[in-house]
Amino acid sequence: METSELLKKVRQIEIKTRGLSRNIFAGQYHSAFKGRGMAFSEVREYNYGDDIRDIDWNVTARYNKPFIKIFEEEREMTVMLLVDVSGSLDFGTQNATKRDIITEIAATLSFSAIQNNDKIGVIFFTNKIEKFIPPKKGKKHILYIIRELLDFQPTHTQTDLTMALKFLTNAIKKRCTAFLISDFLDVFDYQNALTIANRKHDLVALQIYDKLEVELPSVGLMKMVDAETQEETWIDTSSKKVRERYNRYYQKMLFEVQQSFTKSRVDNVSMSTDQDYVKGLLALFQKRNYMR
Repeated sequence: METSELLKKVRQIEIKTRGLSRNIFAGQYHSAFKGRGMAFSEVREYNYGDDIRDIDWNVTARYNKPFIKIFEEEREMTVMLLVDVSGSLDFGTQNATKRDIITEIAATLSFSAIQNNDKIGVIFFTNKIEKFIPPKKGKKHILYIIRELLDFQPTHTQTDLTMALKFLTNAIKKRCTAFLISDFLDVFDYQNALTIANRKHDLVALQIYDKLEVELPSVGLMKMVDAETQEETWIDTSSKKVRERYNRYYQKMLFEVQQSFTKSRVDNVSMSTDQDYVKGLLALFQKRNYMR
């Protein structure tokens, strides 16, 4: 991308996403994720209504009556964006590709983070770690992230969510809030990696998909190319049975993705390229606030 064109796009993304994080999300982001980065303060005797998950069993055993740990919210959080840049993200049949939507979401979350005085970092991944941007603060850092989101060219095309999650777990020692942004088109099982990462960090999954991936149109013979493996397949989309079989396959995959989120207790939201991702993010934030 030409430098002048890149700077123009950076500016457009900045204006749109900064406005969203400031005017629409306001305190939604902070209230949805506050308390996830906590520092130990003291212990006190258990009172009726306290969360039993906060019981300090060592102190309880020593004094033969229940005590709980008291935590204070840390003044700043570390936010990590795990951004899928595999080949399948270049697909999009509506107004934008999946990669375009991911870029805007990542930029919006970045501005929300710095408005709350949080550090923000990014892990770009395919089936390899393509680039790691360590967490920092400041507008200059955010604009650098946006430039990379817009112009980064990965060296690989396939997806390995387990590898990306393991890298997060090993690279970020302190507990953070991590957004895993992907279409989750991974042929390998990543549920265990989700569970481990969510135990150490506050992990949130944002799934982006395109409507045409869910349901094929009837347009006759169609050549389909796997963007990650480059395998080509001809499909007769005029056949109702073919379209139904394809839809069942994709619905099964979506179900398995949701099962992985449920079993690993990872908060998540799915958003289509033809939908308003702002509504999806707000729904996620409000759900987390309600569940507190």
